Amino acid sequence: MPPRRRSAGATGKSPSQSTLAFHGASNKVTKPGARATNAKKNLLTESAKKDEKPEVVDVKVKVEEEAPTAEAAIIEQTEQAQEPAQSTPEEDEARLVKPKQLQAYWKKQNAGSAPRYHQDDVSLEEKILRKFDMTGQFGPCVGIARLKRWNRAQRLGLNPPIEVLAVLLQEQDSKDKISVQRSVMDDILNSRSEIEA
Repeated sequence: MPPRRRSAGATGKSPSQSTLAFHGASNKVTKPGARATNAKKNLLTESAKKDEKPEVVDVKVKVEEEAPTAEAAIIEQTEQAQEPAQSTPEEDEARLVKPKQLQAYWKKQNAGSAPRYHQDDVSLEEKILRKFDMTGQFGPCVGIARLKRWNRAQRLGLNPPIEVLAVLLQEQDSKDKISVQRSVMDDILNSRSEIEA
């Protein structure tokens, strides 16, 4: 049984808060004089608009240029990332990573998870890169090259895995730079499906 409400007479105190009513326009709370200042501002802006004549501007639009595609943007980012000739200490450390270390890293990442049968035909390096793509703690993976994302996470102190950098540096010299530098989510989001009618 719910407890009984005490009335003001039972406690000897009068209620300090009045009842709120949410109907009618008379219950609106506004600052005194707010309507007057808003009305003055509106009159001033309307009179200023009437006095001014609209300025005609001739705008030329270039239609010839296409917006950069995701592939072109990622290629440009990887070329910019390759420009510095000096290697960082992280890159030197990543070049020393051996395949056994990559396997140990992958086993550690998948400890306690179910086997991934859909990834049987995917290489170990690609599995590591896909895991890096899907890890949100290093920032968004769409629209940014993997190497640039790794470097940004390193600059921000997010401690990205050195094994990912090792895989990226190993495959950086491959012929197909787009597939290495472009995340899986980027491929999915930028793909276009053809509908047959």
